Amino acid sequence: MPETPRPPDLPELPEAVAVPKSRRSLQLVWIIPIVAALVGGWLAVKTILEKGPTITITFKTAEGLEAGKTKIKFKEVEVGMVKSVTFSKDLKSVIATADLVKEAEPYIVEDTKFWVVRPRISGGTVSGLGTLFGGSYIGVDIGKSDKKRRDFVGLEEPPVIPTDVPGRQFILHAETLGSLDAGVPVFFRRLQVGQIVSYSLDKDGNGVTLKIFINAPYDQYVNPATRFWNASGVDITLDASGIKVNTEGLVSIAIGGIAFQTLAIDAAMPPAEANTEFELFRDRTEALKHKESVYTDFVAVFHESVRGLAPGAPVDFFGITIGEVTAIKTQFDPAKMEFSIPVLFRIYPERITSRYLKGAHGGRIIAPAEAKKFWQAMTDRGLRAQLRTGNFVTGQLYVALDFFPNAPKVKIDFTEQPIPVPTIPSGLQELQKTINVLAEKLTKIASDLQKVPFGEIAGDVRETMKSANKVMKRLDEEVTPQARDALIDLRKSLDSANQVLSERAPLQQDARQAMREFARAAEALRVLADYLERHPEALIRGKQEDKK
Repeated sequence: MPETPRPPDLPELPEAVAVPKSRRSLQLVWIIPIVAALVGGWLAVKTILEKGPTITITFKTAEGLEAGKTKIKFKEVEVGMVKSVTFSKDLKSVIATADLVKEAEPYIVEDTKFWVVRPRISGGTVSGLGTLFGGSYIGVDIGKSDKKRRDFVGLEEPPVIPTDVPGRQFILHAETLGSLDAGVPVFFRRLQVGQIVSYSLDKDGNGVTLKIFINAPYDQYVNPATRFWNASGVDITLDASGIKVNTEGLVSIAIGGIAFQTLAIDAAMPPAEANTEFELFRDRTEALKHKESVYTDFVAVFHESVRGLAPGAPVDFFGITIGEVTAIKTQFDPAKMEFSIPVLFRIYPERITSRYLKGAHGGRIIAPAEAKKFWQAMTDRGLRAQLRTGNFVTGQLYVALDFFPNAPKVKIDFTEQPIPVPTIPSGLQELQKTINVLAEKLTKIASDLQKVPFGEIAGDVRETMKSANKVMKRLDEEVTPQARDALIDLRKSLDSANQVLSERAPLQQDARQAMREFARAAEALRVLADYLERHPEALIRGKQEDKK
């Protein structure tokens, strides 16, 4: 086929030359994926390097927890987020898995605490109100341990005292918890200086143990001799001295509290170490009672009612409390078929001291070697134990030691323990015996009166009255006229007597004259008696003339 002639106006086209493909050349299209991969790898490495610890927290319920929304905060600063919430294998709790920031890793140690922050009212304080608007979150209290940990058990209640608060913790032992609770304040001289951290029942079930925290600098006022007592509500004490009312303030009345104080004689002791154990007394009176180290136990057996007497009642000696009642029991004597009330009491010899007449103070008058001789000598002089009423309003009794010289002699048997002290009935008991005897006599009289035949006597009286009526009727009919004449004659006789006894009658005048003479004679006898009393020798010598 013949070639087509080329138009003369078209330019010459270059001839294409085939170039072979290079196997090592890099296509431009791969640069973008490579750069993206490098950036992604760098970001992945950065994320791994900056990733904080992952922890698990076990709670009883998932209330307030939500994956991807519940935050973890320390001092209101976000330090993590809950990633998932699942059940435990035994279905008894829930497990929250959370990621924390890398800066928190050094502080996630064995004693770090976690809890769900929600609105709470505890110990008279309200917390977590902000969660009403922003939702619940997990709070953190950083521990002080050096040991790392990743699995935690969340607290049901937030810790009362954060770990970083200065102060010291102490342990108290009490018989009962009463109205105390975690968060209840601790008072010192009516200032709130601490709180109850926690409480638990003792393993033997015989009491409770409380942990309290005293804030600095008030913790320096707690030493090994400090006394703690339950200051909840209003302390009303009824004892032999009357009614006592004591309270630490309105806060303790509303929610309770604990108070402490150190006696002046123990104030110089150094502060107590942390976690020192103390006894928690029932009230202030018991806590501040002087602790005697030297004492002697006695027992007094009463044969009367001890209603109103209680352990702790004072033992009084001339108005001074020298001891206290420790126990009250009952005993039965099968030989006499009688019940009696042994009252055990304790006397502190340090409270009985001697004082010389010149004013110098002496020591104890009851030396241990002379104690038996002393108590026997006092008993021989009539020392007896007697129940007395300390307050008529409360009816409280106390044991009084007093001397009754007419009491029969008693020999003390010092081989018995406690040492027996003879007793004497109280004045009230004697009065009751007198009233009982009188009541028995009145009862006997009433019984005798019941035996009197009042019915028969009443019948006889009625018959007598009928007879009397008949006699009176006869007297009115037969005797009355004669009696009228006799009365007329009697009136005439009285008129004559009046004339004789009138003031102007001669007989009346003579009688008055005789009375005057009798009065003069009596006056002379009185003068003579006075003179003889002054001068009895006149009966022998006669009357001496007065010397001029």
